[in-house]
Amino acid sequence: MRVSVLFQLRRSKSRPDGKSPLYLRCTMGGQRFEASTGFFLDRSSWIESAQLADGKSEEIKVINNRLAKIRSKILDIYNQLDSIGEPFDILSIRDKFLGISNGQGFLEIFDSIIKDVEATLGNDYSPLTLKQYRTVRKRFDEFLHKKEKRKDIPVAGFDFKLIKSFDVYLKSTYHVASNTAFCYHKIIKKVLNQAVAMNYLLRNPYSSFKLSRSDGHRDFLTLQEVQKIHSKELAIPRMQLVRDIFVFACYTGLSYMDISKLSSKNIQKGSDGNDWIILDRTKTESRCRIPILPVAQEIMLKYKDHPVVCSSNKILPVLSNQKMNSYLKELVDICGITKNLSMHVARHTFATSITLSNGVPIETVSKMLGHTSLKTTQIYARIVDSKIASDMAALKIKLSNN
Repeated sequence: MRVSVLFQLRRSKSRPDGKSPLYLRCTMGGQRFEASTGFFLDRSSWIESAQLADGKSEEIKVINNRLAKIRSKILDIYNQLDSIGEPFDILSIRDKFLGISNGQGFLEIFDSIIKDVEATLGNDYSPLTLKQYRTVRKRFDEFLHKKEKRKDIPVAGFDFKLIKSFDVYLKSTYHVASNTAFCYHKIIKKVLNQAVAMNYLLRNPYSSFKLSRSDGHRDFLTLQEVQKIHSKELAIPRMQLVRDIFVFACYTGLSYMDISKLSSKNIQKGSDGNDWIILDRTKTESRCRIPILPVAQEIMLKYKDHPVVCSSNKILPVLSNQKMNSYLKELVDICGITKNLSMHVARHTFATSITLSNGVPIETVSKMLGHTSLKTTQIYARIVDSKIASDMAALKIKLSNN
């Protein structure tokens, strides 16, 4: 792959005296950059085919001599970069030609993005997002040290091979599943998009790397299992609290983070005169509007005089997510249910057993879950066997009647 150097008159930018600016166009591998030479010529003074200014004046000689030096400098830069043996692109040539510092390392750009996330924490980004960015940055730093023997890499050095190598490193060193690796790549891709926006890259190399994720196995409870947990007699107060919060999540579809911040201002009267939960989701900032079902209303009333609720204006005295998930493992053993419970299982349960399997349209479920895309809701939308059976039974009746 070689580099080509051309000079062109920009007739569209002609001055009042009729002269047009002469521009350098440098192309390599389908990419290019353009820069002004600082010279202005009449249209009749430029020979496009010869790439020379026409004439014998001293000024014309200076211009042609300068153009030859520009061409020679570009070719020298190309040969220097090519001899190093490391990846480079047209922007690497541009930066050296224009004297731009080659300090745009990937981790340097990554650090600037993390600072932006830190500065807007609580507004544009959540603490969880910041943690994810820091983790991905740490893993990529390790990868560079161990596999590439570098402290950083110019963004221009990113290519398919490097991305694939990082993917293999994640899966072989940390044994991450495909969906977890997808999340790492998603953040790396965002950083490179920033590099493109800052003109450090012409094209994001992830356009050649296919990102894929699987739906995986998502546990959810049947309505009977939810009722079994709800009605279970529990002697330990903390287990009662954990059970109630989990059941509340099953009947509202709220995530742990949204339940933990739920306050009285989020309980409002809907157009039907009943209480609704109206809040902006922590993860996506999209608004969800959820009519409060009787079971959820019952749990809210149960804890309205709890000291934590009274002092904080929160709806429920929520424990830490770590404690909740730990106690849920105890709860599932007590109730004799052979499923791995977590707070997120409650959200899946709301989408499947509480709503969709009882005939609530997926568009309505999507709105209550606060999703911005119906495609996201379809991940949660596991139709349980009882719904399939009832639908097929209705089909059998129709077929027999026909």
